[in-house]
Amino acid sequence: MKPFLSYASGTVRNDLGHAGSSRAETVAEGEAPLGRGRRPDEPHIMSDHRKNDRRPLASIDSRQMDSLRVFHEVARALTSNLNLDSLLRSIMAKMEEFFGPEHWSLLMVEEETGELYYALSTGLDELLLRDLRIKQGEGIAGYVAATGNPLVVADVSADPDWSRYAQAHPELNLRSIACLPIRHGERTLGVLQLNNSKLDLLPESSIAFLRVLCDYAAIALENARHVKLIAHLSITDDCTGLFNARHLYTLLEQEIRKQTSKIAFRVVPIMKPHFSLLFLDLDYFKRVNDRHGHLVGSRLLAEVGNLLKRMLGPDHAAFRYGGDEFVALLRGLDKQAATELSQQILGQLAQTRFLSGEGLSLSVTASLGLATFPQDGSSLHDLIRSADTMMYMAKDNGRNQLMVASGAAPGLHPAPGQSRHS
Repeated sequence: MKPFLSYASGTVRNDLGHAGSSRAETVAEGEAPLGRGRRPDEPHIMSDHRKNDRRPLASIDSRQMDSLRVFHEVARALTSNLNLDSLLRSIMAKMEEFFGPEHWSLLMVEEETGELYYALSTGLDELLLRDLRIKQGEGIAGYVAATGNPLVVADVSADPDWSRYAQAHPELNLRSIACLPIRHGERTLGVLQLNNSKLDLLPESSIAFLRVLCDYAAIALENARHVKLIAHLSITDDCTGLFNARHLYTLLEQEIRKQTSKIAFRVVPIMKPHFSLLFLDLDYFKRVNDRHGHLVGSRLLAEVGNLLKRMLGPDHAAFRYGGDEFVALLRGLDKQAATELSQQILGQLAQTRFLSGEGLSLSVTASLGLATFPQDGSSLHDLIRSADTMMYMAKDNGRNQLMVASGAAPGLHPAPGQSRHS
């Protein structure tokens, strides 16, 4: 990459290289120092010489200065903001200001499928692009993502291949293409595509500048990925992959606020909003650890967590509460619907053979306790206490069963001392 600032004068480089030298060493060749043969009224050659050498510095190309300004502004954004969307928009705004494309797109690589999707775009119909997926190797962006090589075509009509592509896609009105990969190490994170940017009128250094912007975008994406990973790890149980107990309290508070706000803003309440909470404790889990060891016990917990997550689906949330105890947040389910789903979970647990892939084929049952908001508790702790108490009642009544709290029949609840949340 060519430097954006280059000094045309070798003398200036010489002077800068001797900045630490003495006064005597920096006097230009042929110049007599004052007091050694030079008259006081004789012009100071070094002064004029330096004055002339400052001219190249003062006449730095304005576009180079624009590049430095953009570098500074984008770098400042990178160090002051971790919000991915605002960072990318900031970078793309500077790119748009500098290159002025008719339309541009920032495509991201989906980690699961490897396909490209449109994260940001302008000059194109975003509604049409929102659900569009591009396989690697397909089209301009797919080619760049698959190869990791930039593609710059200053004049599409002069290139037979891309001229045919432009004719096949008249809606793009392609005249020039600049498409560069956004890479971190050996991994392509996304692709930046600019159409009709008047590349033939821009200096060669502009493409190098565009590469640097892509590097900035890669830094933003990688930083955001790390932030997202750290946030995920902070709410995830490392044994089962489910949410942890800390996140249970966070989501419960959010759910209660949401349901309470529905009541507050409803003019004519038709029915009370609701959700349910299910506590699940594996029966005789200690025997598994004693007989097969804690490593097998951890694998069993992971398989139970996977089963629970599959049965709940995306509408609900599963948590490892601690030890061999799990919790399910059943969003939007009243007592009857939550009871039916809980019975299905109870039955599926009893029917499933676990760790069959390791030649063990273990069976397990569980004791379940169910409570519903707001009938069985209108606050976070009251609701947890109700579900937990029901779970202990199921254990006391012989295990492998579901006990359901009933706010209308307080007698169903055991004495408060039998719950950890009393």
